[in-house]
Amino acid sequence: MRPVASFRLCDRIGAPSIELRVPNVAGSAVMQVLSDGQVEAFHRDGYVMMDDAVSPGDLAALREVFADWVTESRSQSGPWGTTQDGRARFDVEPGHCAESPALRRVASPVEVSEVYLDVMRNAPLVDAAAQLVGPNIEFNNAKVNSKQPGAATAVRFHQDFLYEPHTNDDLVAALVFLDDVTPRNGPLEVVPGSHRGPLREHWHDGVFTGTVAPDVLEHAAEQAVACHGPAGSACLLHTRTIHGSGPNLSDSSRTLYICTYRSEDSQPLQTNHIPSIFDGEVVRGVATNRVRCSASEMEFPEIPTGASFFEQQAQHPVA
Repeated sequence: MRPVASFRLCDRIGAPSIELRVPNVAGSAVMQVLSDGQVEAFHRDGYVMMDDAVSPGDLAALREVFADWVTESRSQSGPWGTTQDGRARFDVEPGHCAESPALRRVASPVEVSEVYLDVMRNAPLVDAAAQLVGPNIEFNNAKVNSKQPGAATAVRFHQDFLYEPHTNDDLVAALVFLDDVTPRNGPLEVVPGSHRGPLREHWHDGVFTGTVAPDVLEHAAEQAVACHGPAGSACLLHTRTIHGSGPNLSDSSRTLYICTYRSEDSQPLQTNHIPSIFDGEVVRGVATNRVRCSASEMEFPEIPTGASFFEQQAQHPVA
């Protein structure tokens, strides 16, 4: 059933805060891994590229674990595994088979891999996130999105904040390239500056499609910039930035490990759409026992019932 609730918060960032009683857990101190220019670019454009977001050793380990998951997928005929809310952890695209595996999503890999958990907590990308929306930050959620060679799956333009409403929009996703990302293997495409624009409706004709309206799609496609880079680099993306990606037209895979962090004073307004036992863990700084509100208004998203949001986006009327 479509939710009818909407919310309007206080008038501006920096408005009086409300006391919250949360554990005073200490995280690590923040290292300065981004330059002042990179921080400025993020706030201006809604994204910034980062070299060496993970160490070479961690990159190799992340790739090895994912390769094992792809091998496991060959013995599966559809989504498998179980997350906290009972949905499948591993999702495959239509046409997946043993001869041509098409693993496209791993939900909350931090719960089933020590390597993915350690990178979420300790990699340079965490310090970068703290520079952008910290200094006190919490883990929000994590996933792996993959496009195997020739994969048809595309991600339609959307804003992450419409999937994960919070009391303020200081959330950043670190999209780590586990493979070299090229113009042909379905790179991330972002619309610079769109995080400073309006929140776009993701409900259409009574259905939560998880994507913007057709007229906004057209504009986004005209304005989008593709993000390329070598394995080990990352794109740091503001939660309101409009972004998407096309299918993989190459013979090489394109896999991203995506960790989302929130300012510690940004509190969720709805159930996490990728639940995890680590949700809310303070990974840099400290818990302040405060909440900050900024002006936002939207309809609550629909919590997915399938293995991933790809099923929601498939409902969009645009081919």
